[in-house]
Amino acid sequence: MGQGNIEAAFSVVPEGSVTTPKGFKAGGLHCGLKKTTRHDLGAIVCEVPATAAGVYTTNVFQAAPIQVTRESIGAGGVLRAVIVNSGNANACTGKQGDADAYEMRSGFAAAIGVAPEHVAVASTGVIGENLKMDRVRSGIAELPSKLADSYEAADDFCQAILTTDLVKKEVCVSVTVNGRTVHIAGASKGSGMIHPNMATMLGFVTTDAAIGSEALHSLLRQATDLTFNMITVDGDTSTNDMLVAMASGLAGNEELTAEHPDWAAFAAGLRYVCEVLAKAIARDGEGATKLVEVQVRGAVSDEAAKAIAKTVIGSSLVKSAVFGADANWGRIIAAVGRAGQPVNPETVDIRLGDIVTLQQSRPIGFDEDAALEYLKGDTVVIHVDLHMGSGAATAWGCDLTYDYVRINAAYRT
Repeated sequence: MGQGNIEAAFSVVPEGSVTTPKGFKAGGLHCGLKKTTRHDLGAIVCEVPATAAGVYTTNVFQAAPIQVTRESIGAGGVLRAVIVNSGNANACTGKQGDADAYEMRSGFAAAIGVAPEHVAVASTGVIGENLKMDRVRSGIAELPSKLADSYEAADDFCQAILTTDLVKKEVCVSVTVNGRTVHIAGASKGSGMIHPNMATMLGFVTTDAAIGSEALHSLLRQATDLTFNMITVDGDTSTNDMLVAMASGLAGNEELTAEHPDWAAFAAGLRYVCEVLAKAIARDGEGATKLVEVQVRGAVSDEAAKAIAKTVIGSSLVKSAVFGADANWGRIIAAVGRAGQPVNPETVDIRLGDIVTLQQSRPIGFDEDAALEYLKGDTVVIHVDLHMGSGAATAWGCDLTYDYVRINAAYRT
């Protein structure tokens, strides 16, 4: 399905949120985990048992909430809620951290009257510090009263999951399935410790489509591979990355399977939601001033193109050059050449936007002033064409700035 057809398969819902799909409520509040008064505890709740699927970090050191959520979803592919805290990752906290994550699950389950195994848990923030559970307990007791299906309540949830993020990240689309309107919405957080192979982030997708857990997991994994796994800010993969999807089934459509005539349309909508959230994370990278997109074409395979795109987008030298508005294509081609993929050193083209800087691996004269102005923009697209095959991929990231060092030099203080 071409990009134009993908976009035609769904419609963006202005002011849509994770509470737009039927059956979902959300909310958030400040319970005292953050030093500021920003919200730091939130939840999404479904009024019926929701089909669920999850994708998790590949980091060997996985935070306690990852274990709890894996267990909850693995118990039957059904969730009623997810509870999230920011300000503390509850990672590398030993048996106490495990106990605290399970207490978050059981405590919130009791507060909303559902089984503990139907609650997922997510945490984000500083690694290696125990949760202040007295504050979490107080927040859990108050949180049910904050839940609503309004945009304002969804906004409270979005605010509650942020750490160094500057902006909230949300999107919603509608898709027609069996003649019925189905909504797919998402919210995410992420700004630092962002790298492919489950990019460092928390993401939450809600939909009112009827779909089985295995089918939902398959689509979620495919969408993740093309979106969240194609972004980077700093090359670090976190201990807490998690993407959870919940489907209420209240739209009333026939259950979606790979054989369903509207399967491709639903898949396109889900991929779009994930792509918007992934790009928003890349754009909001710590200290970032620009969204950088790398499009690789003409590779021997899609996998080769992905590897090359990730290498270019992750290059500190490329990212620094973009920050300085320096049209240093040499850094780009050097990254292409070290990606460990087949490349013909005689056939590479490179463009910065519409400005050709390299053709058939040979430098050509280009307008330096025009390149400078282009690189000063808030979105920079780097095109690489290898002229070797039909493989293609796109990766997203951001520039590397002085502020990134400043933010991360004092993250705990």
